[in-house]
Amino acid sequence: MAKPRKVIVTCAVTGAIHTPSMSPHLPVTAAEIAEAAIGAAEAGAAIVHLHARDPRDGRPDQTPEAFAPFLGVIKQASDCVVNITTGGAPTMTVEERVRPAEHHRPEVASLNMGSMNFGLFPMLKRFPDLEHEWERDYVGNKNIIFNNSFGQIEYILTTLLPLGTRFEFECYDTAHLYNLKYFLDAGLVKPPLFIQTVFGLMGGIGAHPDDVMHMKRTADRLFGDTYIWSVLGAGKNQLPIAAMAAAMGGNLRVGLEDSLWIGPGKLARSNAEQVAKARQIVEGLGLQLATPDEAREALALKGADKVGF
Repeated sequence: MAKPRKVIVTCAVTGAIHTPSMSPHLPVTAAEIAEAAIGAAEAGAAIVHLHARDPRDGRPDQTPEAFAPFLGVIKQASDCVVNITTGGAPTMTVEERVRPAEHHRPEVASLNMGSMNFGLFPMLKRFPDLEHEWERDYVGNKNIIFNNSFGQIEYILTTLLPLGTRFEFECYDTAHLYNLKYFLDAGLVKPPLFIQTVFGLMGGIGAHPDDVMHMKRTADRLFGDTYIWSVLGAGKNQLPIAAMAAAMGGNLRVGLEDSLWIGPGKLARSNAEQVAKARQIVEGLGLQLATPDEAREALALKGADKVGF
């Protein structure tokens, strides 16, 4: 009798897109981020994807010192795989963005595979009364370009690869898959490639089922059996995209970084609540969630004993 396929669930617990005024449930302080990550892992997430924030007003904080208080707590309480962002916020320099992963040497770091317009401003219609001035300036900015040039991508790769950190390659459009193929052919990245295709963020590919199929077909053609596919859907697209990917043989990401919602007009009370919904989808398809160690094996990670925190 065939064993059920194992699905890797990642939870991105806070991110740098949503702001504190949008939801009282968005983790901001180190203690809240640690609690959110541990809760997500207990609910079934094999990987937690982490950003840090300034506890005073919730703005993104990409200093290594901001990550330190919650990294140790998470490691002590859970065996989940820790994925540290190198995306930070799209307004940061690449040197700022890579510093936490360079300092803390995680098993996995995210890596954005191309430059793009980054449109958060439509959220102002839903959240017109943002409390902090930085929130209004940041979300309302129509001129943000998320800069991920070939040189910047290479800089992140050559900084982190000697540390044994592997990558979750974030691809917001078809061109980003071709950019990754360039780095694969150049020998700067090696399989298995963990590819996260991102749907529904303004400036990237849409969230129509045809968009999902197109990205999957393109990745299949470029990478064959050398990659592991995961998806994230922004906002209301989170769970529908997750369900599509699970049914198509993929893995998935949920979390308050990507969506504040658990249903139409209903804020998620926690990251764990979203992971629980994802688990229902996966198990409803007759599949099982991968454990952290199963994710480590599938992604060829160095192990939690070799990180710097």
